Amino acid sequence: MVDMKANPFYLSDEDCKWVEDTIQGMTLDEKIGQLFFNMGSSREEDYLKMTVDKYHIGGIRYNPASADEVHEQNRILQENSKIPLIIACNTENGGDGACVDGTTIGSQTKIGATRNVQYAYNLGYMSNKEAAAIGCNLSFAPVSDILYNWENPVIGLRTYGNDVERVMEMTKAYLDGAHANPGFCCAAKHFPGDGLDFRDQHVANSVNDFSCEEWDKTFGKVYQNLIDNGLEAIMAGHIMQPAYTRYFNPDIQDDDIMPATLSPELINGLLRKKLGFNGMVLTDASHMVGLTCRMKRRDLMPAAIAAGVDMFLFFNDMDEDFEAMKQGYLDGRITEERLNDALHRILALKAHMGLHKKAKTELVPPHAEVHSIVGCEEHKSMQKEISEKAITLVKYKDKEVLPLTPERYKRIMIVYVKGLEAPGLGSLFGKNKVSPAETLKEKLEAKGFDAFIYESPIQKIMKQMEEGGKPDINLYFAGKSAIKDFVENQDLIITLVDIAGGFQPVARPAFGMTKGGGEIPWYVFELPVIVVGTRQPFVLADIPQARTYINTYDVLDSTMDALVEKLMKGEEAFEGQDPVDSYCGVWDTRL
Repeated sequence: MVDMKANPFYLSDEDCKWVEDTIQGMTLDEKIGQLFFNMGSSREEDYLKMTVDKYHIGGIRYNPASADEVHEQNRILQENSKIPLIIACNTENGGDGACVDGTTIGSQTKIGATRNVQYAYNLGYMSNKEAAAIGCNLSFAPVSDILYNWENPVIGLRTYGNDVERVMEMTKAYLDGAHANPGFCCAAKHFPGDGLDFRDQHVANSVNDFSCEEWDKTFGKVYQNLIDNGLEAIMAGHIMQPAYTRYFNPDIQDDDIMPATLSPELINGLLRKKLGFNGMVLTDASHMVGLTCRMKRRDLMPAAIAAGVDMFLFFNDMDEDFEAMKQGYLDGRITEERLNDALHRILALKAHMGLHKKAKTELVPPHAEVHSIVGCEEHKSMQKEISEKAITLVKYKDKEVLPLTPERYKRIMIVYVKGLEAPGLGSLFGKNKVSPAETLKEKLEAKGFDAFIYESPIQKIMKQMEEGGKPDINLYFAGKSAIKDFVENQDLIITLVDIAGGFQPVARPAFGMTKGGGEIPWYVFELPVIVVGTRQPFVLADIPQARTYINTYDVLDSTMDALVEKLMKGEEAFEGQDPVDSYCGVWDTRL
């Protein structure tokens, strides 16, 4: 059973009495409802009131919206909920994980490139100051994964790197920063640790295949450090860890090894017993195939709670899921003791936040404070500073290429490379309407360069078709021209590879032609070529011939400003240090 007076809750006798009295006064339906995190599908008042009146939810995560919309949603929820709610956000990179007009401070990998632990603290503090201003009280962060496999499709830029000590220091710094906001808490993820598998638990199984000894020296150190320093919650990932599962259950069969979300060996054995975690455990999102492929939905929900998880993310059909969880209790799969333990941890977290001491109308800060915090100049300034410190010159074989000046390289061709990737939420909500290539072009022109964006033969054919004309297929073969002509048309080429790292499909470049055109930099010995990776750092795996390679980690306006300034100043201007293995462990990427 949970010790509510110990780390991370540190409750007083009065606080403990509130928890006990609250549980004593709850109906069975109210107890079952506390186990659920809802993913809000609407911000209509009637819907919000229904979720707390009918389903008695314990917490909520919500779809992207403006600060004003989220603030009003949270006010309605807290003022109408019998028991105060945990309201979570995804402030991994900044306040934009709480509301769409929040400030992007910088991805964890970008901050890892600065080697500055203070920036990780600032990320935790500033991100969650914005989140708290609109009524959130828990961040699904820090991401505490270590990127050992460059082909991992989930982590992308959501890690401080591949060095255990750096990940330890920076995840703790983020936690400390978040805690500097009174009552704000964190849920680190994704236990038992992502960054090894080449598969994505959103669409497949995922495995952390370290031995027990390897795990102890890596992911175990990171989680132990966070736990010792007051981490309140941990998100269990849909990730299997066979070594420790077998350690705690030597007779287990392979077919019975489960992801952490369904594994008593990993939750009660590894996390509770070995690491001594006394806080709350919640699942990762329940629609991910790493979970749903293991058993029927009506069985996996009570199985997760029975395994030692305290809160379940998220509803599918609310009636169906609620009844399935309740049935799991009625038929004994969730024991009275386990339900009671989960409720104590959930309510102890709410008491630790101080929610029980506030009037319902005080649980969300006054709206008048929102816009003095969300998107404030101090936070934007921090974004700019991190951008200037993070950009990394990973590979620089031809030392004479930099600096760029209009006198040396008047005509710059920008080759914009996208990837085979599904449309992201950014396109749905209006982000990045202007392509990074256009932004880079404008910034170079402002410095006196004649910059233009390369148009491939395929793009020309597609444009003809879009305009209703007959496509000139001969254009496909027109990419090849005399080297002399190609060289005379431009002085330098920037290949801008803009692929979002993380999530399916695996982020890799998609080239329209295989040879002869301008998309692929086959011409690295014909002209100076600078390859820039923006939103994922592993471009060298696919363009190993790059002789000058830079990682920017994002395409923020402040980042593009910093990139141009550094290109014009030269090699010494690049301060970032590779936080991962951007050479991808492949020997020829260093040639």
